[in-house]
Amino acid sequence: MEVSFFEQIFWGNTIKQYIIVAAIILIGLLFKRIVSRILSQLIFKLFKKFADQVNSETFIALLLKPIEFFISVSTLYVAINQLKHPLDVTFFNYKKTIDKVKVNQAFTIGEFVDKIFLFLIILSVFWIVLRIIDFIAHVLLVRAANTKNKADDQLVPFIKELLKFIVAFIGFFVLLGYVFEVNAVSLITGLGIGGIAIAMAAKESLENLLGSFLIFMDKPFTVGDVVRVDGIEGTIERVGFRSTVLRSTDKTTYVIPNRSMIDGVLENLTMRNARRVKFDIGLTYETSSENIKKIISEIEKYLKEHPGITDSTVALDSFGDSSLNVQVIYLVPMKKDLDLIKIKEQVNFSIIEIVAKNGSEFAYPTQRTVGEATHKEEK
Repeated sequence: MEVSFFEQIFWGNTIKQYIIVAAIILIGLLFKRIVSRILSQLIFKLFKKFADQVNSETFIALLLKPIEFFISVSTLYVAINQLKHPLDVTFFNYKKTIDKVKVNQAFTIGEFVDKIFLFLIILSVFWIVLRIIDFIAHVLLVRAANTKNKADDQLVPFIKELLKFIVAFIGFFVLLGYVFEVNAVSLITGLGIGGIAIAMAAKESLENLLGSFLIFMDKPFTVGDVVRVDGIEGTIERVGFRSTVLRSTDKTTYVIPNRSMIDGVLENLTMRNARRVKFDIGLTYETSSENIKKIISEIEKYLKEHPGITDSTVALDSFGDSSLNVQVIYLVPMKKDLDLIKIKEQVNFSIIEIVAKNGSEFAYPTQRTVGEATHKEEK
């Protein structure tokens, strides 16, 4: 009896089986993007009411790759399982205890392939879950941006990282249980001294984790605040699970462990109700005391009448080597409509005009030799 072309066997499988495998893979590759978008849109319907302020394309963009990966792995698994050879070939033999009796078991290549694909499928499922968490966090951040409370902007990224850590932790033990057939409870119980060693090694990570909780409880700052810690000044961009991200005025990003944020001296510059400006002006020794009094009086008057300045003090502070030092101190309230640089400029120009009007000059370091001094006395 003649065997048809499709029933001919090559390397343990018929040509028909190879064609089916190729067809499944080809269909999977051609339609995975379309199917991924359809599945993403279906899942988005579950969040539609919750995410009314966010475009569906954001959700689809986040889930597209993990769903495509899931479809690709599933398609490949279905395709490979159409073959008989070499999946039924024994990979190795091992002994397994069943009802306290050791039995010889054969581990085939097919079982090994099943384990690999099970690992990848579980991985892709948890990847999808993590991306959904990213989307939920994105929606909450959009909502938080529309509120005046900055604590929301700080809390959302932290909860996002915490949930992702919990999901990753669960995923790790699911992989151990289903793929490697390890009893997770027995594993945790059996850690013993090894677990203590791991805990000691993770001491700093635990301290940073505790630091993040303390930051959220004490609220020494929120996202958007300008702080100074350990000599580093910058704007708080994000408070994470392990560290806090600061952005300095020169756009440098600093990642500071949360432990350092609570252990060191922290200055919250945003919580100041006013900014203090303090400087000295040096007048020449040729300036008479009457002119100095007039200069001080006019500067005081100008500062008191300035709408952007609250408290001010002007006084003759000290006798310098080459100048009479007048100290100027004033406060600028922390208001959005007040520009500190512009106010300082206005004050400085006014002081220059006041000093010139009263017939004085600004002193600068000078030295006179003994000869010059004697010559001046003889004249």
